[in-house]
Amino acid sequence: MNSILFFSIANHNLTVVGADGSYTKPVTRDCITISQGQTLDALLLTNQPVGQYYMAARAYSSSPAVAFDNTTTTAIVQYNNRNSTPFSSPPILPYLPYYNDTNAAFNFFDSLRSLANEDHPIDVPKNITTRLISTVSVNTFPCPNNSCEGPNGTRLAASMNNISFVDPTTIDILEAYYYHINGVFREGFPDFPPLVYNFTGEDLPLILQTPKRGTKVKVFDYGSIVECIFQGTNLVAGIDHPMHLHGFSFYIVGRGFGNFDRDKDPLNYNLVDPPHRNTVTVPISGWTAIRFKANNPGKYS
Repeated sequence: MNSILFFSIANHNLTVVGADGSYTKPVTRDCITISQGQTLDALLLTNQPVGQYYMAARAYSSSPAVAFDNTTTTAIVQYNNRNSTPFSSPPILPYLPYYNDTNAAFNFFDSLRSLANEDHPIDVPKNITTRLISTVSVNTFPCPNNSCEGPNGTRLAASMNNISFVDPTTIDILEAYYYHINGVFREGFPDFPPLVYNFTGEDLPLILQTPKRGTKVKVFDYGSIVECIFQGTNLVAGIDHPMHLHGFSFYIVGRGFGNFDRDKDPLNYNLVDPPHRNTVTVPISGWTAIRFKANNPGKYS
């Protein structure tokens, strides 16, 4: 599953009441959006005439430069026909947004709010002790004789803050950390992008497409109050990026399009009832801000 999906059931509404295991304020829509790695809890009211209704899903694709499966998958919701008479008409197809409807996708994401009531209180981190701003990019590495299948014979890659992660092959990072084994990883993952440019600009210099390789980690003190801003870039092909954090759920306090403004954008953060999730989507040519408390020791990606 490499795509965000639009999902709908013909002539029916869905009421979302939970996301990634956390309660949300009820949101009723005729079409919902789900990203890679996410879960939604939705209620369906079966209040339509006896008949058959298609449920359908279609991929959302944010970039015309990236191939995707442009088919619509369907299944049938069927109401019991007590008279056992054949259905006289074919199932009804639901409305689904167009495959590149970014507004439809992110309007739904941004409509979700934590329930945040007396019975289900939340604790949004306020006093930030560690702030991390990281670019998330599609990249390329050169191949011998331009023999790979990426652009101009390169190999596609990905990076955060211009570092493409190299997974150790001989020993686990956490084991190396506890037993002080050198040469497995390096601390000092950068808190800010080492290369500053117009991240969401067009026609970016090709030299920016090739990142460094490394096994760099960010070490948080136990109990740190962390804010991470993920900044999408338009390198190679600007696309949306699903971001999952193992070991934690976090509050999505802000999201927007364009380059993150450290002075202005935090003024619009939702610190009252932000959604509490473990997977978030960084929009194409945009950014997302999350907050969490680092209180679950371990190694997480």
